[in-house]
Amino acid sequence: MNRLIRAEMRRLLSTRLWRWGPLAALACGGGLTLLLVLIGPERFEPPMPGVETAAGVRIVLSAVGLTVLVPALFGALAVTSEYRHRTIGHTFLFAPKRYRVLAAKLAAYAAAGAVYGVLVAVAVAAALYAGAAARGVPVGVSFGEVAAMLSGQAAAMAAYTVIGVGFGALVRNQTATLIVLGGYLYMVEHALALVPGFNAVYPFLPGGATAALTESSLMREAAAAAGSAPTLLPPLLGAAVLLAYALAASLAAVTAPMRRDVT
Repeated sequence: MNRLIRAEMRRLLSTRLWRWGPLAALACGGGLTLLLVLIGPERFEPPMPGVETAAGVRIVLSAVGLTVLVPALFGALAVTSEYRHRTIGHTFLFAPKRYRVLAAKLAAYAAAGAVYGVLVAVAVAAALYAGAAARGVPVGVSFGEVAAMLSGQAAAMAAYTVIGVGFGALVRNQTATLIVLGGYLYMVEHALALVPGFNAVYPFLPGGATAALTESSLMREAAAAAGSAPTLLPPLLGAAVLLAYALAASLAAVTAPMRRDVT
């Protein structure tokens, strides 16, 4: 099993994903956070609390949850790229027990997702304090609270990478996987957060569970302005829901290819 995991890590490092990953982390984490802090949530429409308040810091940090699309798509490419380039058959010939191959992919990409999450967290923290210093305003919560929230976001990035692997193993077609997964995370969940009545399910979706980690969400604030804000889950329950999605994706990734034709 360790050999398969090392093989998956070598495969990952031989692609351009590992080069684009750190750049995406800096752009999605640090760039977005710095922009939000420099603009100031109090200048949004509708106005929101500034970063000198605890609520404002949570809003800014929650924006990182909008970028989970990136690790999810990275994870989806782990399986779909093999089907696209027709290398999956050779992989299964090398390791006939298919569940071991998928388990190795899950382990390798979960580790890669965790590294990506740590890079995002570091970039976000640096951008938060740099932006606040540039504006001459204090950060409304302690560094320990910032670190705790960003640790949850880093773990969420790893979970979304695993979800992407599982979804890719189910769908297999790369184009369809990227369109459906990207469309859902980028559009559908956000729309559900804004639609009265339907937003009752938002806290139990992956995006709502991620928002629970910071106890805030830009989409929730936008819904609140319209008078229909969903109630987020407590952070620990949100983490449990996100973990359940990751476990379900892992199960799907391991079991789906067992008896399916790979050609």
